[in-house]
Amino acid sequence: VQLQASGGGMVQAGGSLRLSCAASGFTFRSYAMGWFRQAPGKEREFVTAITWTGSIYSADSVKGRFTISRDNAKNTVYLQMNSLKLEDTAVYYCAADLSSQTLRTRHSAAYWGQGTQVTVSS
Repeated sequence: VQLQASGGGMVQAGGSLRLSCAASGFTFRSYAMGWFRQAPGKEREFVTAITWTGSIYSADSVKGRFTISRDNAKNTVYLQMNSLKLEDTAVYYCAADLSSQTLRTRHSAAYWGQGTQVTVSS
């Protein structure tokens, strides 16, 4: 199993980034996919998740700014991040689990990606 996240980088506040996470080694279309982030000195936090049926759950801090989507044909999940703020700076991880509840309430997952750094500057 592999989850390969990419697309991170440095951006000015108010800017946008799009993260991608390419999955392999499991039946992608059957899994809920999520994004988490961890800022320096802080615990990992849930950002957003999308179920295999397309239902979306997001943390209040990113609602209206971040959009998760998935392409089952490409085994890839995306995170479009707009109106980025300084407090969005973190390492972003993609994750997969058969249960979206595991992702969004237990903050756990069957599989984790390696993380990609997002840095928002003023």
